[in-house]
Amino acid sequence: MIKLLTTLLYDWTNGVIMISVFALVVFILVGVLINFMASGKKDKASDN
Repeated sequence: MIKLLTTLLYDWTNGVIMISVFALVVFILVGVLINFMASGKKDKASDN
């Protein structure tokens, strides 16, 4: 049991994968937000 806990605590692979997935999700959300902001400006300009 102790060996399993120390393996989980000191295993960097799981943490690196989780941080990478989180960073990927953040980049995707920022990209979607920028896309929405850019498309909103185009719609306002075409209305005028």
